[in-house]
Amino acid sequence: MSDPSPEKPRRRPRYSGKNPRQFHEKYKEHQPDRYAADVEKVLASGKTPAGTHRPIMVREIMEILAPQPGEIAIDATLGYGGHTREILQAIAPGGRLIGLDVDPVELPKTEARLRALGFGPEVFTAQRINYAGLAALIAREAPGGVDIILADLGLSSMQIDNPERGFTFKVEGPLDLRMNPERGQPASALLASMSVAKLEQLLLENSDEPHASLLARRILDRQAKTPITTTTALAAVIREALVPQPRIDPNDVIRRVFQALRIAVNDEFSALDTFLRHLPQCLRPGGRVAILTFHSGEDRRVKHAFKAGLQEGAYAKIARDVVRPGAEELRANPRSASAKLRWARRA
Repeated sequence: MSDPSPEKPRRRPRYSGKNPRQFHEKYKEHQPDRYAADVEKVLASGKTPAGTHRPIMVREIMEILAPQPGEIAIDATLGYGGHTREILQAIAPGGRLIGLDVDPVELPKTEARLRALGFGPEVFTAQRINYAGLAALIAREAPGGVDIILADLGLSSMQIDNPERGFTFKVEGPLDLRMNPERGQPASALLASMSVAKLEQLLLENSDEPHASLLARRILDRQAKTPITTTTALAAVIREALVPQPRIDPNDVIRRVFQALRIAVNDEFSALDTFLRHLPQCLRPGGRVAILTFHSGEDRRVKHAFKAGLQEGAYAKIARDVVRPGAEELRANPRSASAKLRWARRA
């Protein structure tokens, strides 16, 4: 009796059209090691391959932080690990880096990716904590302080592009917006608990939204009739509210509303304030910090904290002017357009 024939390999799911459009259909972009040429085409077009992230202002950050062999570094927002990889290469031999992130979905992937590049636990460790807890971490892991701290406060592309995370309004997904989907309440639950006055205040404080009053009323009017539980449902309400105002780009307004809700859901400003307050004590004398921000609320906090630290003598030098991406980077990676970089050096 002959052996049974082996099972045929499972075919990948079909997708409509010539090219895959949905996040999970882009199987080549999710496997850059197997489809390097296809991924290069995506990068060359100025797009970010699905499931990946392009680090912003790498050259400028490396010049500012000037990592040296043997130094201790903290990447307070590990993300995809692009900046981390560059710093790890620069602090070898003898250096050590600790990467922090609250995202339980992406953190294990990034740790595995960096391990595969040869960075063992003796030089790189990853911890799932918010950067608001930096001072406690330093007290445990590096009581004398560290030489380098980097914080990239933006969302990672793999978070934005995955509709299951609820960060994008371009594809339907749950209205979630949590960096850590295992903690806290999603944005849909936050909306359901808010008054018009509270939502208006949130839109003003978290995204400087000029149409806060109108949007707060329209959103909660709709919420009272039909609970808003998806990203596309919220986007539709905002578009309807703006119909009489043709000179306004509704996508810009939608992004600001999503930003405001995301900041509230993740308590981002409170975490940033705590991080900035303890930052000088976490650096060794001469230590350097660089922070990438992506909207005015973040940038104001960093700017004011650095200026106060300089006046109090905690910092010896700070960035007088914000650093922005160059024209070449803007062409190659349009998502870098809103990035602002500030830095400080410990006294």
